[in-house]
Amino acid sequence: MWKILLMIIGILVIVCFLLYIFVKNGWHRTAAISFSMYSKIPMPHFEWREEDMKYTLCFFPWIGGVIGVCVWLVGWAGGCLGFHTGFLAAILSVLPLIVSGGIHMDGYLDTIDALSSWQTKERRLEILKDPHTGAFAIIGAGAYFLLNYGCFYQLIENECFNGSVGRGIQIGALFFLSRTLSGLSLLFFQTAKKEGTLYTFAHGAQKKGTTIVLVIYLVAVIAAVCLCQPFYGCGMTVAAAACFCYYRWMSYHYFGGITGDLAGYFLQLCELSVMIVLSVLGSV
Repeated sequence: MWKILLMIIGILVIVCFLLYIFVKNGWHRTAAISFSMYSKIPMPHFEWREEDMKYTLCFFPWIGGVIGVCVWLVGWAGGCLGFHTGFLAAILSVLPLIVSGGIHMDGYLDTIDALSSWQTKERRLEILKDPHTGAFAIIGAGAYFLLNYGCFYQLIENECFNGSVGRGIQIGALFFLSRTLSGLSLLFFQTAKKEGTLYTFAHGAQKKGTTIVLVIYLVAVIAAVCLCQPFYGCGMTVAAAACFCYYRWMSYHYFGGITGDLAGYFLQLCELSVMIVLSVLGSV
């Protein structure tokens, strides 16, 4: 119990510190840009300025936090209302897409098509921009959602949505962690193109300040899941780290750097991999 209390106090201290910085620097515009770009959560409309985009990546992981809270609350509420496990798992499978607007899934499917083409780097980059959906993307989508559904079904069976604080933190951390790592990749991985949304956000970011914030996020979220339940926390960390390393190798080897689509591919792959690990560890 003391570990959970210590963890909650630490999270509150970090949140209060970030809120202080938020108010002091007028970062409400920056937060609105991040949420407008990477989610379907309604935000006020205004003209985007270059200075407003310096710390956009600092708020990117909080979209994952919102998704995690929504998933856990819906899972808990569905259990209380007596929803069938299959029906509830289906709802939870599509809920992250509803909140994010599917922007990362779009990148995942484009990347599946490009990787399956076995063409040159230049041709793969062209496939990423192709608005048409290939057969391999459809196959990849089917496989992804089948595994995603199965993971949520197993997590429900493992009582991950029964009101436990530790389980709730794991679910929230899952979506927060993937976006924190994605943000760090935008800062430190080379880009395949000198244009596009990812290039604009990556090179418009204030690198030093954003890096500090994202590293704090990373340490805090890993500490939270490991303090809460070390067995599951270590499994989540290893799975996310493995996906991150693969993402770096794959993007450099096959595309010459990262793009927005590849970032979306990593995020979806990371979340699915961590969910598979949680499902397996919860069953042994």
